[in-house]
Amino acid sequence: MLVKLSKDPLRLFDDIRSSVKAPSMPAFNVDISEDETGFHIDAELPGIAKEEIALNVEDDVLTIKAERKQSSEENKKDYLRVERTYGSLLRKFTLGESIDQDHINAGFDNGILHVNLPKAQMTKKTKEISIN
Repeated sequence: MLVKLSKDPLRLFDDIRSSVKAPSMPAFNVDISEDETGFHIDAELPGIAKEEIALNVEDDVLTIKAERKQSSEENKKDYLRVERTYGSLLRKFTLGESIDQDHINAGFDNGILHVNLPKAQMTKKTKEISIN
């Protein structure tokens, strides 16, 4: 049985880097796996708080965006050193018709964002046609 996974089935879950407005924006590592119930994305986001992660789907595109804000301060006898780093991380993935977008869920644990993308139930459309 042939199943249409996306507009181009060979590009299911391809990272859409060309649509990112700032091509130099750093990305993060992800692992993508599949089982009988769906697809699973594990995104490595160490040092980022759950509140600084945005996850959404628009027009069959899953977007994971995170803001990194870190600072360190060292106060010694003769000097004070404060360092801050800021940055946005962004990845986009094409989903397609095989994903049940109404039941996508996610969790965050120890710097790993776990996104579960359940497979859509493929229904057979049968229609009786009368013969004249």
